[in-house]
Amino acid sequence: MYVQKHIHWRVIWSYSWKDLLIFLVYDLTLAILHGPLGMTWLDIPWQLVSILGVAVSFYVGFKNSSSYNRFSEARQLWGGIVNRSRNWAMLVLANTQPARSALTPAQVSCQRQLVYRQLAWVNALRLHLRRQPQRWDEDVAPFLDPAESDLLRTTVNPPAQLLLRQSQALQDAEGLFDNLQRRTLVEDLRELTNLQGGTERIKNTPFPRQYAFSSVVFVWLFIALLPLGIQGEFEKLGHGHYWLTVPFSVLVSWVFVTIELVGHISEDPFENRMNDVPMTALCRSIEIDLRQMLGETELPAPKQPVDGVLY
Repeated sequence: MYVQKHIHWRVIWSYSWKDLLIFLVYDLTLAILHGPLGMTWLDIPWQLVSILGVAVSFYVGFKNSSSYNRFSEARQLWGGIVNRSRNWAMLVLANTQPARSALTPAQVSCQRQLVYRQLAWVNALRLHLRRQPQRWDEDVAPFLDPAESDLLRTTVNPPAQLLLRQSQALQDAEGLFDNLQRRTLVEDLRELTNLQGGTERIKNTPFPRQYAFSSVVFVWLFIALLPLGIQGEFEKLGHGHYWLTVPFSVLVSWVFVTIELVGHISEDPFENRMNDVPMTALCRSIEIDLRQMLGETELPAPKQPVDGVLY
């Protein structure tokens, strides 16, 4: 996620230079055809182009709104994961049948395992959404028993299997939780399952292609007709003013393409790109909070933005 207040011009240029080059060549070609070659029959009424531009604006606005809603929901789901993870650790560590001072070493070890498995779950979910199983040894395995880690990494959906193991571990926690406390923790697991399902729904359900594809087609159709509609209008200012079509048409075309691109890059918020949900940073934040609750002092540093981007 881009976190700086202003987007650097290099970022804008990296996304725009190819389109700007296309616009410049196309608009310059039409200006030459209109002026030096006298092919004014290519011109079309500006009113038709303006009507098309208004229609495209409404359509692209609808698409961008829908795309942003996907990103916003994705961020809310991960906000729920952060809060539920903290809540899970608090319940595991404080909502126990005996007082914490009276816990046996085995019960303390069980608590730590339950908290660490939650850390494994959030990182496994991140890798599952980003399709990065190759990072398992680095990001998930340190929080699990080696045998459990080796078994889970071969499953189709490791995060779901981790939640199952959490539920089984609650049943095996002898004397640590009474029935009411265990039921409360199971409700937390059910909510974590719902949150995971929400993220998977966004990941596995692409933005409707009929909207995404039509938006691109309509924008480029408007860009193709734009200089044909404004050359005659500039010519009314005086002979030779048709050359003004080139800079103004390039500018308007760039604006429309950029607006469409903004919506496009918001469609899939879990791809580890510069505008996506910063799941790595959120997982690190959860790790710091939960390990501090366990009383640990050797903690990793929070993730910092790289070139203004928080991943």
